[in-house]
Amino acid sequence: MEKKYEITKKNFLSHEWIGLKVKVIKSSDKKREVEGKIINETQNTIWVEVKGEQKIIPKKECVFEFDIGEKIIVEGKNVIKRPEDRVKDFR
Repeated sequence: MEKKYEITKKNFLSHEWIGLKVKVIKSSDKKREVEGKIINETQNTIWVEVKGEQKIIPKKECVFEFDIGEKIIVEGKNVIKRPEDRVKDFR
């Protein structure tokens, strides 16, 4: 039984991502292929903390991998929207 606030593969896109670990597995710029914790999200970017530094990653150019007990692959171009709209749209 799914708990009300449990993040699963099924409901992942409708959840807040700040605080989750992410890995950029594909990017048009290899320097953006980083791994760290999401500290902010905007309509077009995800901000990732990597070894104490903030990296601003454009969603449009990247493919992201999240691990929440199971791996989830998200193409950034499919989630170019404000986080609050993404959460509403994917319910």
